[in-house]
Amino acid sequence: MLYIAILGNLPEMAMDEVKAMLELAGGEIIGKDYLLLTVRADESAFPFLNRLGLAHEYGKLVLKANSVQELLQKAERTEWPIQGVFKVETETMSNCIHDVIDIPKKLGAVIHAQGFRVNLSAPDTVVRVYCGEKLYAGIRRCFFDPKEFERRKAHYRPFFRPISLHPRISRAMVNLTKAKREILDPFMGAGGILIEAGLLGLKVYGVDIKPEMIAGAKINLQHCGIRDYVLKLGDATNLERLFPEKQFEAIATDPPYGTSATLAGRKRNELYRKALRSMYNVLREGGRLVIAFPITFDGKMEGEKIGFKLISRYYQRVHKSLKRYFYVFEK
Repeated sequence: MLYIAILGNLPEMAMDEVKAMLELAGGEIIGKDYLLLTVRADESAFPFLNRLGLAHEYGKLVLKANSVQELLQKAERTEWPIQGVFKVETETMSNCIHDVIDIPKKLGAVIHAQGFRVNLSAPDTVVRVYCGEKLYAGIRRCFFDPKEFERRKAHYRPFFRPISLHPRISRAMVNLTKAKREILDPFMGAGGILIEAGLLGLKVYGVDIKPEMIAGAKINLQHCGIRDYVLKLGDATNLERLFPEKQFEAIATDPPYGTSATLAGRKRNELYRKALRSMYNVLREGGRLVIAFPITFDGKMEGEKIGFKLISRYYQRVHKSLKRYFYVFEK
């Protein structure tokens, strides 16, 4: 049994990202307590869970309890899978109903009594206790360091364009496609989505109508150590010509939302409709498209008219003038 702590800014999207990875790994979510998911899966799921973008951490779930007293009683009867020295940390979620202020000291004493040594400054093993409606204790396996994602934000790349998704969201979009081999971004811009996909070991294909974006995305991909890529100058409404006889496993993209200048002089909604049709044509049967649209464009209606099946969508308010949905479609 595992636990996964997801982020709270897009919780439904974060939970579905976990589901998508577990579908590839052969596991399932069996419980949810605010932002903590309990998962039926074993170590074979780790390579897929390591891909997560909208998660805080995951680990081995050792026990859960309905009270502090029950937690400590169970802890005394548990053989703790601890390597080296350890420390105990408490995560108090906003729905916590228990008094956990002394948990690190009390649980640490129980584990110490089994012969393990405490080291608060440099532990080999971190025991995490989450407090929500229930209490959960586990061994942290993977912490998704926010600094790693921050370093890949747009203004830290050698080719900088200010309009770009946060790397965590780009990664979640890639994962929601359930891609295992390759992915296409037909509005790649400076390559943010392709960077996250490439770091996951996928072969990446990118298209943009502007030559400077082709050159800039290449610089960014190489800067991130990504070598397995194909970038093409062209139109996202005519992907069939760019990739004749090619059927893609997955597509993830963030089309431009702006003025006629940024849309190469075309009307935005018409561009979206034609691009959706072209993406449908180059996506294999059963493949997924994950795409963002401003709320003024009815992506559900337009996608379903073409033949896509809507799997889910997630609302995000970016700022006063930009509110959008992320859509997950399946062909």
